[in-house]
Amino acid sequence: MSELLKGLRIGFAVTGSFCTFSRCFEQAEILKNMGAELIPVMSENASSISTRFGTAEENIKKLADICGKDVIMTIANAEPIGPENMTDIMLVAPCTSNTASKLANSITDTAVTMAVKSHLRGGKPVLLAIASNDSLMGSAKNIGGLFNRKNYYFVPMLQDDCTKKPASLVAEFSMIPKAVVSAMNGIQLRPIIYHRQD
Repeated sequence: MSELLKGLRIGFAVTGSFCTFSRCFEQAEILKNMGAELIPVMSENASSISTRFGTAEENIKKLADICGKDVIMTIANAEPIGPENMTDIMLVAPCTSNTASKLANSITDTAVTMAVKSHLRGGKPVLLAIASNDSLMGSAKNIGGLFNRKNYYFVPMLQDDCTKKPASLVAEFSMIPKAVVSAMNGIQLRPIIYHRQD
């Protein structure tokens, strides 16, 4: 698989599911070590809010250090991604249900949604790693709409706690490299949603 990622230009876009940042950054390191070139993007919330999972400054620095590039954090800086043909695939990890809902309704009001929109002008794949407590409630309609939208692919999702959080879905982040390869080949990994058997 590493040879398949060598030289691949991946937009690595981060939105505000802060509790999953460490897992997403780990996958960014794996993709980088597999030979991919990463173009980092963070939504305005992801890049400005400090939480118990790290300060905004720490998270920006971590992503920039992994990717070896300055993080794109504004709509204006994200807009050239498509016109300048900067990416082969756009990965949003984590992708909140808020961002997924915006994408489903063509709302472009953050650096990440602009990055996706700009990337899509070339008909290239977008891979979403959903992380949200609302995925199977209010946001289900919008996420479901993206299942049938051309060029959109999903990292397989897990009901991480179907008893205490029955509407929550979180991407199986360890599957990101495999999902990237599959999306580049026009294939959606299945099952998209599953429940881990303990």
